[in-house]
Amino acid sequence: MNAQRGVLLLLIAALLFLSFQLVQPYLSFVIGAVLLAYVLAPLQTRLEARVRSTTAAALLVVAVTLALLVPFVGLSVRVAGEAVTIARELAADDVAAGLQAPEAWLNERLARDIDLSAEIAARLEGLGETVLGTAPDLVASLTHLTIGLGLSVFLLFYLLRDGNRLVEWLQAITPLPQSVQETLYARLDSMTRAVLLGHVLVAIIQGGIAGLGLLVVGISNVLFWTVIMILLALLPFIGAFLVWGPAAVWLVSTGQTLAGVFLFIYGTIVVGVSDEYLRPVIVDRYANISPAVIVIGVIGGLSAFGVMGLFIGPIIVGALKASLEVFDEQYDRL
Repeated sequence: MNAQRGVLLLLIAALLFLSFQLVQPYLSFVIGAVLLAYVLAPLQTRLEARVRSTTAAALLVVAVTLALLVPFVGLSVRVAGEAVTIARELAADDVAAGLQAPEAWLNERLARDIDLSAEIAARLEGLGETVLGTAPDLVASLTHLTIGLGLSVFLLFYLLRDGNRLVEWLQAITPLPQSVQETLYARLDSMTRAVLLGHVLVAIIQGGIAGLGLLVVGISNVLFWTVIMILLALLPFIGAFLVWGPAAVWLVSTGQTLAGVFLFIYGTIVVGVSDEYLRPVIVDRYANISPAVIVIGVIGGLSAFGVMGLFIGPIIVGALKASLEVFDEQYDRL
């Protein structure tokens, strides 16, 4: 490598580093826009057969924004309302009477004097102080979120409109044989579909099925707990059990033994089997991903990218796995 090539590579490396610093504060939003463009790419191709690419991209962006924003706002308002209702019920005087049965059950089993009302009141008081103390940070986070969402919409439009040219440019500058690139992109495509269409869809189905069980046994604020279970269902092995399991115990402890036993059996068989059956059927259709990959990706993704890491993390780890496999298979051609 001569000096001129070295200087050019050094300049490219420096500019890449600086570019990453520019994008890094909103990296999760950028990656989210890329993933959404990937999902919408087939629709963009179909629309381009009838209208211009710019018109097709604009229509998709408007449609997706409304499709995501309207239900999200409605669901957020509903969930927030139910959360407030839960808080009010916990603060109401009649809650103390409702907690007498669980307190007696715990005192009998643990041989200890447990005051659930006092414990809940103390936790709520500490939570209120924490919320008041973090109000400035909350405003800053909302500002960051607003800018990030606007950036995502902006990027989504251009990724849909110019996505094919971007892919062609990446293929042209990538210093790999065409056959290796085709194998790599096909493997990455299967891995991404497995995560987006597999685990996310399974989480929604599993959370919905578990929410139906809570509705049958008469648990209040079902929508709130269903949303929580959908998010938890993105975690293999653990999932919605963290909600319906304690709910079954609570029903038994309050004297609703039949309902509690039904919920436990329903959760173990119906919810559990839905996870064990649907996940292999949907995911293995596109790629063979070990649950360990999903767990590592989800936990690491949450730490690195926040909520978006639930989707980004498994894709990154899965992409690494696919890249290593392609490297091993195509080593002789490199």
